[in-house]
Amino acid sequence: MKRKAPLVVLAVLVLAGVGIGLWYFLGARRGPADTLVLQGNVDVREVSLSFQVPGRIDSLAVDEGDTVKAGQPVATLETGYFEDAVREATAASDAAKAELARLKNGSRPEEIDQARAATVERRVAAQNARADFERFNQLRNSGGVSQLALDAAKATLDRAEAQLKGALAAQRLAEIGARAEDVDAATARWNRSQAALADAQRRLHDATLTAPGDGVVQTRVREKGAYVNVGEPVFSVTLPKPLWVRAYVAEPDLPAIRPGMEADVATDAGAKRYRARVGFISPVAEFTPKSVETKELRTDLVYRLRVIVDDPDPALKQGMPVTVTLRNLNR
Repeated sequence: MKRKAPLVVLAVLVLAGVGIGLWYFLGARRGPADTLVLQGNVDVREVSLSFQVPGRIDSLAVDEGDTVKAGQPVATLETGYFEDAVREATAASDAAKAELARLKNGSRPEEIDQARAATVERRVAAQNARADFERFNQLRNSGGVSQLALDAAKATLDRAEAQLKGALAAQRLAEIGARAEDVDAATARWNRSQAALADAQRRLHDATLTAPGDGVVQTRVREKGAYVNVGEPVFSVTLPKPLWVRAYVAEPDLPAIRPGMEADVATDAGAKRYRARVGFISPVAEFTPKSVETKELRTDLVYRLRVIVDDPDPALKQGMPVTVTLRNLNR
């Protein structure tokens, strides 16, 4: 029995050590006034900036570490091709607009007068041709002209009457104006030209890359003169808001935590504490992060928390270890 006593003590010490290690890794301990202390790391959103049109980079306005504001230009492409496309689309749109206006406005008074004058001319010509034919027909009966001359007079009459019909039709078209179908077709061509112009202008606008929000340039991926396709990253920008802490909580402490509960976040230096709140509790258990090297601890399950910092500042950086204190657990 005396020999078993040291073995029992040793087993108790091993179990205590494992428990202390788990407690240290999770960083969770009960404090005064029903609080829970967790260890976590700062997370920020990172945005990859890329052009929406392909082209060759003409200029880069910022570099890694620079602060950018929302809407600030950060890079531009060579715009020659885009400007040519805008001019071409503008000319096509102007031509389509003029054609539509011509059809809608109808013929000018001068054109109508010209068509009427042509009709009068053709009518006179037809009358003269008919008079000649009738005279030649009478002379033919008396043997005064040949059959060949009569046939020629008949051909002249037929041609004159056909030309008169064409002149009358042209006069009616000039007086009535364009058909509704022609106006509709011209309207469709003008709308299509407007869409092409808008697309060309948008592509020219997209040749300038702007920051989507306030942030800090994290990475500069491309250089001046490089050709980029649509969606290829040029910059990576870190956004200061929203900023949160990724922490993990053990299952025994999970019932006391709820979304929206108040929290404090402090850096290891402890120079400043930040107001925060619980924003997300993972519904799925996870294994403990692999940064813990003990096999026993890796098999334990925890739940991930997202603690949103209400008043972040540049002192909180991506990946920074911090301490999270959750308060009012019993409310």
